[in-house]
Amino acid sequence: MLSNTVVRRIEWGDCDPAGIVFNPNYLSFFDHCTTMLYEAAGWPKQIMVQKFGIVGCPLVETRANFLAPCSFGDEVSITSTVADVRNSSFDIRHELSKGGKLCVEGFETRVWAGRDPETGRLRSTPLPPEVVARFRGE
Repeated sequence: MLSNTVVRRIEWGDCDPAGIVFNPNYLSFFDHCTTMLYEAAGWPKQIMVQKFGIVGCPLVETRANFLAPCSFGDEVSITSTVADVRNSSFDIRHELSKGGKLCVEGFETRVWAGRDPETGRLRSTPLPPEVVARFRGE
Protein backbone atom coordinates (compact mmCIF):
# COMPACT_ATOMS: atom_id res chain seq x y z
CA MET A 1 0.00 0.00 0.00
CA LEU A 2 1.10 3.58 -0.65
CA SER A 3 2.99 5.15 2.25
CA ASN A 4 4.73 8.47 2.92
CA THR A 5 6.60 9.97 5.88
CA VAL A 6 6.61 13.62 6.90
CA VAL A 7 9.00 15.02 9.52
CA ARG A 8 7.89 18.09 11.47
CA ARG A 9 8.92 20.06 14.51
CA ILE A 10 6.32 20.66 17.22
CA GLU A 11 5.80 24.42 17.43
CA TRP A 12 4.81 26.55 20.43
CA GLY A 13 1.37 27.21 18.90
CA ASP A 14 0.71 23.46 18.67
CA CYS A 15 0.79 23.17 22.47
CA ASP A 16 -1.68 23.74 25.29
CA PRO A 17 -0.90 25.49 28.62
CA ALA A 18 0.53 22.21 29.96
CA GLY A 19 3.20 22.39 27.23
CA ILE A 20 2.02 19.31 25.32
CA VAL A 21 0.38 19.13 21.90
CA PHE A 22 -3.30 20.10 22.12
CA ASN A 23 -4.98 16.88 20.94
CA PRO A 24 -7.08 18.39 18.09
CA ASN A 25 -3.85 19.65 16.50
CA TYR A 26 -2.86 16.05 15.74
CA LEU A 27 -5.86 15.88 13.38
CA SER A 28 -4.53 18.93 11.57
CA PHE A 29 -1.11 17.25 11.29
CA PHE A 30 -2.76 14.13 9.88
CA ASP A 31 -4.81 16.12 7.37
CA HIS A 32 -1.61 17.73 6.08
CA CYS A 33 0.03 14.30 5.86
CA THR A 34 -2.90 13.00 3.81
CA THR A 35 -2.29 15.83 1.34
CA MET A 36 1.39 14.81 1.23
CA LEU A 37 0.31 11.21 0.60
CA TYR A 38 -1.55 12.38 -2.54
CA GLU A 39 1.67 14.07 -3.65
CA ALA A 40 3.57 10.83 -3.01
CA ALA A 41 1.04 9.14 -5.32
CA GLY A 42 2.08 11.64 -7.99
CA TRP A 43 -0.91 13.95 -7.77
CA PRO A 44 -0.67 17.15 -5.74
CA LYS A 45 -4.20 17.85 -4.54
CA GLN A 46 -4.94 20.57 -7.09
CA ILE A 47 -3.76 18.30 -9.92
CA MET A 48 -5.76 15.35 -8.55
CA VAL A 49 -8.91 17.48 -8.43
CA GLN A 50 -8.34 18.68 -11.99
CA LYS A 51 -7.24 15.35 -13.48
CA PHE A 52 -10.09 13.29 -12.05
CA GLY A 53 -12.84 15.95 -11.96
CA ILE A 54 -13.55 15.59 -8.26
CA VAL A 55 -14.25 18.14 -5.57
CA GLY A 56 -11.90 16.42 -3.16
CA CYS A 57 -11.72 13.65 -0.59
CA PRO A 58 -13.73 14.76 2.44
CA LEU A 59 -13.09 13.21 5.82
CA VAL A 60 -16.08 11.15 6.99
CA GLU A 61 -14.61 9.37 10.01
CA THR A 62 -11.59 9.83 12.25
CA ARG A 63 -10.20 8.61 15.53
CA ALA A 64 -6.89 8.57 17.36
CA ASN A 65 -5.07 6.69 20.10
CA PHE A 66 -2.83 8.87 22.25
CA LEU A 67 0.03 6.79 23.64
CA ALA A 68 2.68 9.34 24.67
CA PRO A 69 2.78 13.16 24.74
CA CYS A 70 4.76 15.41 22.43
CA SER A 71 6.03 18.85 23.44
CA PHE A 72 7.37 22.08 21.99
CA GLY A 73 10.62 21.48 20.10
CA ASP A 74 10.13 17.75 19.57
CA GLU A 75 10.91 16.46 16.10
CA VAL A 76 8.33 13.88 15.08
CA SER A 77 7.88 11.60 12.08
CA ILE A 78 4.41 10.91 10.76
CA THR A 79 4.08 7.88 8.48
CA SER A 80 0.81 7.80 6.59
CA THR A 81 -0.30 4.65 4.79
CA VAL A 82 -3.34 3.81 2.71
CA ALA A 83 -4.77 0.98 4.80
CA ASP A 84 -7.80 -0.04 2.72
CA VAL A 85 -9.39 0.94 -0.59
CA ARG A 86 -13.05 0.38 -1.38
CA ASN A 87 -15.32 1.41 -4.27
CA SER A 88 -15.61 5.10 -3.35
CA SER A 89 -13.77 5.43 -0.04
CA PHE A 90 -10.41 4.66 1.47
CA ASP A 91 -8.78 4.46 4.90
CA ILE A 92 -5.51 6.03 5.96
CA ARG A 93 -3.48 5.13 9.04
CA HIS A 94 -1.11 7.70 10.53
CA GLU A 95 1.67 6.76 12.97
CA LEU A 96 3.33 9.68 14.73
CA SER A 97 6.63 8.74 16.36
CA LYS A 98 9.26 10.58 18.37
CA GLY A 99 12.74 9.08 18.58
CA GLY A 100 11.40 5.80 17.22
CA LYS A 101 8.64 5.59 19.87
CA LEU A 102 5.03 5.51 18.68
CA CYS A 103 3.17 8.43 20.31
CA VAL A 104 -0.10 8.75 18.38
CA GLU A 105 -2.01 6.52 15.98
CA GLY A 106 -4.56 8.26 13.77
CA PHE A 107 -7.17 6.76 11.50
CA GLU A 108 -9.16 8.43 8.73
CA THR A 109 -11.84 7.35 6.28
CA ARG A 110 -12.17 9.58 3.23
CA VAL A 111 -14.63 9.57 0.35
CA TRP A 112 -13.82 10.24 -3.31
CA ALA A 113 -16.33 13.01 -3.96
CA GLY A 114 -17.72 14.79 -6.99
CA ARG A 115 -20.80 16.86 -7.68
CA ASP A 116 -24.12 15.47 -8.82
CA PRO A 117 -24.60 16.98 -12.30
CA GLU A 118 -28.32 17.55 -11.69
CA THR A 119 -28.34 18.94 -8.15
CA GLY A 120 -24.78 20.19 -7.74
CA ARG A 121 -24.62 18.47 -4.35
CA LEU A 122 -21.60 16.51 -3.19
CA ARG A 123 -21.78 12.77 -3.74
CA SER A 124 -19.41 9.86 -3.54
CA THR A 125 -18.11 8.55 -6.83
CA PRO A 126 -16.10 5.42 -7.64
CA LEU A 127 -12.34 5.70 -7.35
CA PRO A 128 -10.71 5.54 -10.78
CA PRO A 129 -8.76 2.29 -11.41
CA GLU A 130 -5.55 4.34 -11.78
CA VAL A 131 -6.02 5.77 -8.27
CA VAL A 132 -6.88 2.38 -6.77
CA ALA A 133 -3.73 0.87 -8.30
CA ARG A 134 -1.52 3.70 -7.03
CA PHE A 135 -3.06 3.60 -3.53
CA ARG A 136 -2.48 -0.16 -3.43
CA GLY A 137 1.15 0.36 -4.44
CA GLU A 138 0.78 -1.45 -7.76
